[in-house]
Amino acid sequence: MTDASTQEPVNPPVDPQIDAIRKGKHHDAFSFLGPHESKGGWIVRAWLPQARQADLVMDGLALPMIETVDAAGFFTIGMVSRPANYKFRIKLYTGDIHDLEDPYRFPPILTAYELYLHGEGTNNESYRTLGAHPACFEGVQGVRFAVWAPNAAVVSVTGDFNSWDRTRHPMRLRDGGIWEIFLPSVGPGACYKYSVLAREGWEQDKADPYGFYAEVPPKSASIVWGLDNYEWGDAEWMEARARRNILRDPVSIYEVHLESWLRGEFNRPLSYREIADKLVEYVCRMHYTHVELLPVMEYPFGGSWGYQVTGYYAPTSRFGNPDDFRYLVDQLHRAGVGILLDWVPGHFPRDPHALRRFDGTALYEHADPRQGEHPDWGTLVFNFGRNEVFTFLLSNALYWLKEFHIDGLRVDAVASMLYLDYSRKPGEWIPNRYGGRENLEAIAFIRRFNELAHQVPGAITAAEESTAWPGVSRPVYLDGLGFTMKWNMGWMHDMFQYFSTDPVFRMYHQNDITFSMLYAFTENFVLPVSHDEVAHGKRHLIYKMPGDEWQRFANARAFLAYMFGHPGKKLMFMGVEIGQTWEWNYTESVPWHLLNFEFHRRMQHFVAELNALYRREPALYEVDDSYTGFAWIDFRDVEASVISFLRFAKDRSDFLVFACNFTPVPRLNYRIGVPKAGHYREILNSDAEVFGGSNLGNGGFAIAGPLPDHGLPASMSITLPPLAVVAFKPS
Repeated sequence: MTDASTQEPVNPPVDPQIDAIRKGKHHDAFSFLGPHESKGGWIVRAWLPQARQADLVMDGLALPMIETVDAAGFFTIGMVSRPANYKFRIKLYTGDIHDLEDPYRFPPILTAYELYLHGEGTNNESYRTLGAHPACFEGVQGVRFAVWAPNAAVVSVTGDFNSWDRTRHPMRLRDGGIWEIFLPSVGPGACYKYSVLAREGWEQDKADPYGFYAEVPPKSASIVWGLDNYEWGDAEWMEARARRNILRDPVSIYEVHLESWLRGEFNRPLSYREIADKLVEYVCRMHYTHVELLPVMEYPFGGSWGYQVTGYYAPTSRFGNPDDFRYLVDQLHRAGVGILLDWVPGHFPRDPHALRRFDGTALYEHADPRQGEHPDWGTLVFNFGRNEVFTFLLSNALYWLKEFHIDGLRVDAVASMLYLDYSRKPGEWIPNRYGGRENLEAIAFIRRFNELAHQVPGAITAAEESTAWPGVSRPVYLDGLGFTMKWNMGWMHDMFQYFSTDPVFRMYHQNDITFSMLYAFTENFVLPVSHDEVAHGKRHLIYKMPGDEWQRFANARAFLAYMFGHPGKKLMFMGVEIGQTWEWNYTESVPWHLLNFEFHRRMQHFVAELNALYRREPALYEVDDSYTGFAWIDFRDVEASVISFLRFAKDRSDFLVFACNFTPVPRLNYRIGVPKAGHYREILNSDAEVFGGSNLGNGGFAIAGPLPDHGLPASMSITLPPLAVVAFKPS
C-alpha cells in the first residue's frame, strides 16, 4: 500500500469556463467576463494575461482583484452592487502601469433592426454597421468592431493593441451570425484582424471584409480608419453632375493603371497625392473628360492589375491612405474631370486572409465548385443568392459612389456573371431552377445594383459585357440589366481585325468597319481601346498596324479619327495617346521618353486635338443612341477602301461630314454627297503635318455645289489623303 504522504499533490481541476477563455475557445465570453450577478452581490471577471496584478478602479478607489490559482492572468473581484464606469489598473511584468476600460462591461452595440436588415439583404449601407468604426460609447472613446461569421465557433479581434493574442478579445455573437465588440482606447491607425475559430477546430486570421484601410502588401492586416476625416472641395462638381445627362455629353475616358502610369526615381510608385497633381494637369491638357482607374480596391498580387480583390472597401495602401485617395478624386473634380472605377463583383481570389471560407465554410462563395469556382482565373464566385453577400456587394458599390464621390463604376466581366456555363464544359455547371444557363441570382443582383447606383445623383454604370445579351444598357423597368452604358467589344474586335490587315487586302474586309452600324444603337455604347488589348502578347495599338513607321502612325491616327467620328462614347488606355510601341508592363511607367521622338510627340498632339474637337462639336456626342445622329453617305466603295458618313447634333442643321481613306493611295477629286451646297471648313485632317502626316489635304475648306450624289441634294469634290480621315463642317 502506498504511503499517502509520498504522493504528488493533485492540482485542483481548472474551471472549464476559465480554461475555455484562456484557450480562446469560449463560445460566449460576454456571459462570463465582465460584471455578473453572483450570490449575494456581483462579481467582475477579467482575462488579463499581460498583467502581473490588477486593481478595479471606481470612484477614485483602487480595489485589489484576486488572481485565480488555476489560471495566471485571470482576475476576479466581488462587489456588493453592480459596478459602473470602472476601469482596470494593471501592472505589467515590465513594471509599467496602465489603466484599461473593460470591453465586457458594455451592452450590445448593434440594434435588432440593423441585424434584421443585414440578414434580409436590404441594408444597403451595411458598411456603417459592420467593420471597424471609431466611436464614443457611453462616454468612452474606442472602436466598435462587427463581422459576419455565422458558422464560427469563436471570433476574436486581434491586433497591435493586444499583442495579436486571439484569447484577449473574443466577441459577442448576435442574431444573424454577426459578432461584435467595442474596444476602448483603440483608435484610427490600429492594425487588426479577426481570428476565426471554426466549429471543426480550423483557425485562421482574417482581414476585415469591411475594412476601410489595409497594410501595404504583402502584409494583410486591416487598419482602423474613419469615414469622415476628409473635407471635400468638389461641391460645385457634384451639384452639376446631378443635373447632367451623360448620354448627351461628350465622354472621352483615359484609362489608367495607377501603379504604372508614372513612376518616380528608381522606379518608385508615386503616392495618390503625387499622382493627383500630375494626372490632373495631363488629363486637362489632353482634353479628356474622364479618368477610369483599373481597380484600386486592395489586392495582394500586382500581376492581377487589381482584378483579384481582397479588400473591397479599402483603396490600396500602395499609394497612401483612404483620404489620400479622396484627395485624388477631389482634385480631378475641381478641375472638371470625372472619375470612374473598375469594380469586380463577380469573383474573388483564394488568399487565406481574405473572403475564402471565411468562417470555416463557403460563406461568400458557393460550396459546390460547379458554381463557386471560376475555371479561367482560379478564383471563387460570389454566392449572389445569399442575402448577406447581396448586401455586402450592393453596399460596396454605394460606398465608392457616396464615400469617395466616384462618378461611376465599370463592372468587370459581366458575361461571367450572367451565364452559369461561362467557360465550362457540359457536366461542369448546374442549370438554374428552370433548366437554363442564366444565373438568375446574379441577374437579380446586377439589376438591383443598377437601380441603387442610379439613385445616387449623377452616378453612372458601365458593363464590360462581351456577348449578345439583350438590353444591357436598358432600364430595369424595361426588362434590361440597367447599366448606363456597355463596352462595345464587337466593334473593338472588328476594328483591330481590319486595321491589322495589309491595306492591299482591306477591300475584302470592308464589312469589319461597317458592320457595327447595324447594331450601334441597340445599346448605349462605349468604344474601348482598353488595357486588355495592349498586354499578354496582343501588342500596343501602333504595333497592331501594318507597314513601316510612317504607315503605322498614319493607320493609328486614322483608326482613332474614325473611332471619334463613330457613334459611342470613347475610351483609350494610357500609352495609346503617345504611340507606345511595346506592350504594357504593369511594373514600369508609360515610356514617356518616347515623346523625345517626333512621331510620338505629334501623335500625342493629334489625340489632344481629337479630344478638343470632340468636345467642341455637339454632332459628335449629342445623339449617340439613335439613327437620327448618323447617316451613311457611302460605304460601298470597297475597291478604294473608302467610307463616308454624316454625324448630326440634336439640331440637325448642325452636322459634320466624314470621309475615310484606309489605303496609302491618295484619292484626288473624290466626290461625296452632302446635305446642302455651300462652303465647308475642313475641321480635321489626320494627315496634317502637325500630326505627323504628309500634309495632303484640302487647304482648310471645300465647296459643295448643287450636284446630287449618293442620294443627297449636293456634293463636293475633295482630296482624300493616304491612310487618313478628313472631316468638314458647313460654314
